This record gives sequence, structure tokens and C-alpha cells, in this order.
Amino acid sequence: MAQKLQSIRGTHDLYGEDLRRHRHIADVARDLAGRYLFEEIRTPIFEHTEVFARSMGETSDVVSKEMYSFVDKGGDQVTLRPEGTAGVCRSVIENGMAQQAPLKFFYYGPMFRYERPQKGRQRQFHQIGCELIGVDTPQADIEVISLGARILDSLGVLRRSVLEINTLGDAESRTAYREALVKYFGGHSAKLSADSQARLAKNPLRILDSKDEGDRALVANAPIFGDFMNAASRDFFAQVQQGLADMNIPFKVNQRLVRGLDYYCHTAFEFVTNDLGAQGTVMAGGRYDGLIENLGGPKLAGIGWGAGVERLAMMLEYLPLAPRPVAIVPVSEAEHRFAQTLADELRRAGIIIDLAYSGNVGKRMKRAAALNARAAIVIGESEIQSGQAKVRNMDTGDESAVAFNQMAQALRG
Repeated sequence: MAQKLQSIRGTHDLYGEDLRRHRHIADVARDLAGRYLFEEIRTPIFEHTEVFARSMGETSDVVSKEMYSFVDKGGDQVTLRPEGTAGVCRSVIENGMAQQAPLKFFYYGPMFRYERPQKGRQRQFHQIGCELIGVDTPQADIEVISLGARILDSLGVLRRSVLEINTLGDAESRTAYREALVKYFGGHSAKLSADSQARLAKNPLRILDSKDEGDRALVANAPIFGDFMNAASRDFFAQVQQGLADMNIPFKVNQRLVRGLDYYCHTAFEFVTNDLGAQGTVMAGGRYDGLIENLGGPKLAGIGWGAGVERLAMMLEYLPLAPRPVAIVPVSEAEHRFAQTLADELRRAGIIIDLAYSGNVGKRMKRAAALNARAAIVIGESEIQSGQAKVRNMDTGDESAVAFNQMAQALRG
């Protein structure tokens, strides 16, 4: 017996209201990004594995446990993209865009991570995101966070979220902090999880982000980064906070919010909510001034964020109604050719038309009601001969006679 075909665990079909939610989120984000002059970019869904390994770090959970990687028929090691930033940065390098900086990009599309599927987390999921490349001043951080806040506000999500921000400082500050963390966690290494023991030498900041309960108990007493910031880092962070305050974007400082790799610096931020249970982050980002250089490109500053569309879709309070069609109802098969021609003319005029393929008038009218049609045009032999038909308002039941050559104008009015 043939195996029943079904979707792979952690993936799902998008149609109906779910798809309309995704499209609404992407359309809102794309429109607002355009107001900030962010240009849409679409990078390949798969890249050479090294693009993500170098951008996310060999010891990160994503690289070590969650990436969909394979050897293709040409012998190349490739990976389905787990996030959007690395591909954008690779594109900037490969296409020689550095000379055009500042660069502002918006993206939307599917991402892939091998995780345990749960509410708000799928193995194939979708993200919206933005990257601002080539600006090393706080103004870029403020603009990127502002764009994120405006998108969340337009979706009705911002008021149920909290913006948490922190600073990772400059290289000098991070070096001092890293040494303090190595000293502290080194004195408790036996109590660290296996993952955190591996990170101690390479990426000690990642220990601060551990979900292991034993690690979290140690993290609670770990040194605070604020004690190791130099004056330049403090000033940069102060300017970011002032800019957000000027724009009336509420925030709170979370000194445990970190990004573990060395090319991350200064601002890190997340919009978090209590509405989604454990999956509380709806948008996350930060500054990555060393990433493009780490990928083999020029020294070029960058900051951006990504947001999970599935999580945002779960939080939408309002979804625009689907456009309502107009139903054309031929009385019999004899009028179907005329009805089909009229349907084509009205569709070319921008009107959404339903023309059922078969059935009597009663069945076709029931279909029109089921489709939430706003109007129905009943066409019989006498209507064709007179050059006009009655258009029924499906909400009120009122009917009015409209000439066929005036139909498009009447339906648009």
C-alpha cells in the first residue's frame, strides 16, 4: 500500500486566512520600509554553508544543531538559509555595492531551521527584516528601531510588546568584559552545561543567552557589561536612548540582552511580548559592524532586525477583509458565452468577478452568497437583447437596471 503523502513535520501549507495574514504583514512592512527608503532585496534560499557558519558562529546552536545543510550534486556544501542578514551581506560584497553605501534593504521570505515544532516556531518559517549598511553613527540604530516599531504599531502589535535594548559597546569594552566573563565562568566551569563549556573559550558572551537552568543560575551573578564600558560606548548608547525618547518609542534597558560574536557591537534590541508563551520575541536585531569584513568584504558598519511572520500573524487583531467579488449569473447555458465575455471585460476593468462553471440560477446565487459577493448580475436572453441587466445588491436585495456598456463604471462607483 502506498504511503500517504503529507507535509514534512514543521512545515505547513499557507492558504485562506493564514495566507492573507502573511500577505498583510508583508504588505504593511514593505510599504513602511519604502517610506524610509529601504529597497527590497531577494537573496537565494540556499547559500554556501560557510556564509552562515562565518556569520552566525560555529558554536552557535543554529550552526551546530539547526541548519539544513547538505552536499549538492556538484559536491558543494550548501545550507538552506536560517536567517536573512548573512545573505544580504554576501550580496553586498559579491555585487560590489560597498561604494554605494549607505545601503538600505528590506526583505521577506522563508527561512529554515531544524527545531522542535511548537506554537510560533516551524522548521520552515517566514521573516521580514531590514538591514542598514554603511552608517556607523547612532542615527542608523535609531532609524532601524523606529522602522521596526512603526511596523509593529501598524499591525497592532506594538502596544502588546516591550522594546528591550542593551549595548555591547565597542571592541575595547567587549574585550574587557570578555576577560571578566572568562574569569568568572572559568571559576564555575564544572557547573556549566556542555554547550557553555565549549563556548567558554570561543564565545563566552553566548553563555549569557543559555537556556540551561544551571547556566542561568550562574548567569544571574555574572559581571554586568555596564561596569566595563568606556566613555565612547556610553555616549553611543546614550544617543540611541535619547533618539528613541525623542520619537516617543518606550523602551527598557536589559543588561542581559547580548549577541555572542565579536563582530556584534553597540546596540542590541528585541521587541518581546507575553502573548505568545515561551516564544516571546517578535522582532530582534542589533549592530554588526564587523560582519561584512568577517565575510571577506570591506570594513563596513551594519545594523538590522528580523521578525517572524508566523508569530506576528498570531498577534494580529485586525485583518483587512478580502475584496468582495461580483457574481455573474447566466440564466441558462445559452447565455454562458455572453457572460464569459462580460466577465473578461469587467476583470480587465479591475473588478473581481465570479462566474460559476455550471448550475441553475438558484445554485449560482447560493454560490454568490457563500463567496460574500457584493453584487450579482443576472443575464438571460431578454437582458442580452435589451443591452442591460439588473444588478442586485447582495446586502440589501435592491436591484437596478444597468446597461452592459456602463456596467464597469457602475460597479466601480
